[in-house]
Amino acid sequence: MSHEKRTLEFYVLAAFFALFVFFLYGPLSAVFILSFQGPDGGLTFPLNGVSVHWFFNLFEQQAVGDFGASFKRSFSLGLMVMIVNVVVSLLAGLAFRRKFRGSTVLFYLTVASLVVPSIIISLGIGVVFQQFGLKPAWYSSAFGAHLTWTLPFGVLIMFAVFNRFSPAYEEAARDLGASSWQTFAHVVLPMIAPSLIGVGLFGFTLSYDEFARTLMTSGTYNTLPLEIYGMTTNVTTPVLYALGTVTTLFSFSIILLALAIILVMRRRQAKVV
Repeated sequence: MSHEKRTLEFYVLAAFFALFVFFLYGPLSAVFILSFQGPDGGLTFPLNGVSVHWFFNLFEQQAVGDFGASFKRSFSLGLMVMIVNVVVSLLAGLAFRRKFRGSTVLFYLTVASLVVPSIIISLGIGVVFQQFGLKPAWYSSAFGAHLTWTLPFGVLIMFAVFNRFSPAYEEAARDLGASSWQTFAHVVLPMIAPSLIGVGLFGFTLSYDEFARTLMTSGTYNTLPLEIYGMTTNVTTPVLYALGTVTTLFSFSIILLALAIILVMRRRQAKVV
């Protein structure tokens, strides 16, 4: 391949990547900039002054919307989903390392919810709760609905992790006299810990911003995505943009924290080796 042809391909791919980045982060950039409107600013460009007025307005009593309570519900729900996602995905990954009767059927049942429209899952769970005389709530029915979305991804990730995991490490530990529990706690778990952190982070973020599977299952109290959606037809100030900026920065902070933990763990493992 000639140098000119390689150069042309490079520029074409670079332009495509730049277009992708712009399409992905352009709307976020617009929300971020508009959140710094002045006190008399509106919802569109150009900016009418620059200030952090609308960020402080988030903590004041709103005529419409309850940011603080809905954020706490979404955060708590995300933590609940994250914990269950990590535990069940880990156990499923360990179980599927060996073939057992019905494993294929169980696998397809686990991932089946990924091909069912989210709103149908939400509607079905809400109807079931009502039929049993139970009141849908964010900590019960929405919790179950979110697990139908996060667990398949967590299980698939752990399948991939254990598919590449060499049993030679476990055999070496047993040869040195380690029990099955010691082998898991001191050999297997430290090696797959970064992947478990990824599973937990993935489950938390999927739950934190899930809308469709929460719509029919949250009950009386909204989670943050539902609260934001409800406010889009009522709020006419940049406080909505400020909320978007804060929640986006919060999500990025969680990701950076997880990456920092993984980096520290890898450095410690390198020192041990």
